[in-house]
Amino acid sequence: MKEEPMTQAAGARAAYDKQCEARLFTFVLLDGFSHLSLVSALETLQAANLVAGSRLYDWKTCSLSGDPVRSSVGLALPVDFDVRDIAHPQDIVIVSGEGAFEIDIGRLKVWLARVGRGQTRVTAIGTGSIIMARIGLLDGKSAAVHPWYRTGFTELYPSVTLSRQTHLAKGLRCSASGGVSGIDLFLDLVALEHGATFSNDVSESLCYAPIRLVQKSVDTGSPSSMSVLHPTVSRAIATMENTIEYPVSPSVLAKDFGISTRQLERLFQRYIGTSPKRHYMRLRLREAYRLLIQSQLGIAEVALACGFTSPSHFSKCFKTEYSISPFEFKRSKAK
Repeated sequence: MKEEPMTQAAGARAAYDKQCEARLFTFVLLDGFSHLSLVSALETLQAANLVAGSRLYDWKTCSLSGDPVRSSVGLALPVDFDVRDIAHPQDIVIVSGEGAFEIDIGRLKVWLARVGRGQTRVTAIGTGSIIMARIGLLDGKSAAVHPWYRTGFTELYPSVTLSRQTHLAKGLRCSASGGVSGIDLFLDLVALEHGATFSNDVSESLCYAPIRLVQKSVDTGSPSSMSVLHPTVSRAIATMENTIEYPVSPSVLAKDFGISTRQLERLFQRYIGTSPKRHYMRLRLREAYRLLIQSQLGIAEVALACGFTSPSHFSKCFKTEYSISPFEFKRSKAK
């Protein structure tokens, strides 16, 4: 009997389902997707393959129509598939950018209702957490969200727990908060499957290991003045955030708010789990970390900008907090 020719759609599905033994990630690119987030994820998977000397991971890209998708930097990226041609994805990665609150996701919602349930892992990078929340995939779960969108996100999706971390790599709903946090997320996903030692080797191959060490130590969950319920603690943190270069003592803070130093310490312990002095130091070191990453300032200049009286004192505090000296950290960034 003569076989009927494959329809175009059936042929596309067959092509997608023809997989090697590698774990296959399906990247769903939405209009304006974050180019940096996509590249961070793909380069991490490719580095894992190179370190292993075999194809541990593979990836395909798709869009809601099968047409090329324009990224955040204006490049139109061709994709491998239309989402409707993908019936049994192993791992789904949603990649979006600005406009995540407004973009039409009707077709994506229908597709994810069909394929994104059960044991399929769905991961969000860029602003993908917003897309997942809009669809309802994060109800009762935690998510990492880009700092620009955290306040609005909490108001719109009260059933989603806003994580204090830059990324979450546990369970079937994973997320990264944007930018290079995708590297950390995918390194953790690699570690879940192939162990921490192998993941560290991948990190080394990306010249990312020293930065990753600090990333894991940075207390991204240190509450901001906008997120603490008690008004006195909130005002104290706001003052700290605005006086990084010229720190004031806890006793001066307490006096400004009409309470004793002991009362201020008790409030900090109760609401954020640490002392005012310790929290202040973390804020200053986080700012130093940001300046080392994002600016061309020397270590002495960073120390002064963050309220340290000498570079040696700054270096000691930085190394105590992050297990690496600012000199070593800055040198690793330049590689």
